[in-house]
Amino acid sequence: NNSSQLSSLPLQILLYVNGIYYIFYFLATLAMIIYKSQVFSYPDDLLAPDLAVLFLMAILEVPRLYLGFKGNLTEAEAPLGLSLGLTVGSVVLCVYLLLWQTYVLWADVLLNALLLSAYGLESGLKVTAIAAFVS
Repeated sequence: NNSSQLSSLPLQILLYVNGIYYIFYFLATLAMIIYKSQVFSYPDDLLAPDLAVLFLMAILEVPRLYLGFKGNLTEAEAPLGLSLGLTVGSVVLCVYLLLWQTYVLWADVLLNALLLSAYGLESGLKVTAIAAFVS
């Protein structure tokens, strides 16, 4: 009886760290949007979309991380695949905040580059884990 464990410890750790980092990322980005709206002449019609992207990203992050944790721990490819799909959506929103939000400060670049790197690493580990579960 071969009872090999296929779930990925590096993925589990990274999901946990990403969850903690995302809380920091969200609060820092929200604070910067508020700061920019006070300091710069932020067009009213552009403040709402920038905030909407940030909040949509936060809403996506909860099922993304949950499905990642669940899929990895139960060695199930479906939740992990869904989590990977949600990661693609999060990457798109992150790129928006990196390149296309109304004002991009160096701190925005730093926060988003770090988040994109984490998403990239996490996605690679998810694909590897899914391949291990399927085989």
